[in-house]
Amino acid sequence: MANVKKNKSDSKNTYKKLSKTNHGRTAFLFLLPNLSGFLIFTLFPIMAVFVLSLFEWSLLSDPKFVGLQNYIDLFTNDNNFIRVLLNTIFFTVVYVSLNLLVALIFAAWLNQKIKGIGVYRAILFLPVLVPPVAIALIWQFMYEPQVGLINNLLELIGFEGVNWLGNSDYAMFALIIMCVWQQFGYNMLIFLAALKGIPQTLLEAASIDGAKPLTRFIRISLPTISPAILFGTVMTLITSFQIFDQVFILTNGGPGYATEVLGLYIYKNAFDWFQMGYGAALAVVLFVIILTVTLIQLLLQKKWVHYETK
Repeated sequence: MANVKKNKSDSKNTYKKLSKTNHGRTAFLFLLPNLSGFLIFTLFPIMAVFVLSLFEWSLLSDPKFVGLQNYIDLFTNDNNFIRVLLNTIFFTVVYVSLNLLVALIFAAWLNQKIKGIGVYRAILFLPVLVPPVAIALIWQFMYEPQVGLINNLLELIGFEGVNWLGNSDYAMFALIIMCVWQQFGYNMLIFLAALKGIPQTLLEAASIDGAKPLTRFIRISLPTISPAILFGTVMTLITSFQIFDQVFILTNGGPGYATEVLGLYIYKNAFDWFQMGYGAALAVVLFVIILTVTLIQLLLQKKWVHYETK
């Protein structure tokens, strides 16, 4: 009997081991397509960019190892880099601020009991679904000085039209307005979902205590949805630093360097001027900037983000 029990126990243990092994293999097979895509299209290109930034390569000749020379030239000999970096920072700060503000305003409005709210929600979110290239082409025509819709509307209300894309004083603001219009709907839906999750008892208690709607929104709603605001801020910051399509179509960085941003500057160096190593060094700098800003946001979240605790 003892031998029989021992054999049964050994059989169970063997079955469990085989079962765990089979489950592990099955899980790995399911993960393999995504893992392969990540390695081929994400991790390997990132590593290749870091390596390529150490070379001088024009695509027409053999790569030449130059070490950190591309980075030295970037910070000492490239007079346009600082201007492009400042343009990128200016675009990011203004765009992210306006995007979050407009998204919050419309999310608060859509959180009310309004007839046809689903239609308004769909209309406001629709630009997010349109390809950036199509949006840029449409707005390029709208910004046209002579027959553009925006200047015609300004003239109807008594203002003189301006050359939105041909004047360095207006080009960056024209780009920001278009990007905010196109992208705020994404954050709007995130904020709206967060607002829907606020317990009504909190708002009702504040209302009974005499708090006005604006006070309730600032003191209760904003702290409650702060995790959603953090998510929107981080994601919008990342995408704003990487902007390329809209600038390429709308202004191509002009007039002059008024709207030149890092994404477009990387493209021009690598594919227009055939400086692949230098373009890779610019891409590495952009990666470091995005990573640094994201980490700072995550470190500062403890001071203003309030997570629900049970």
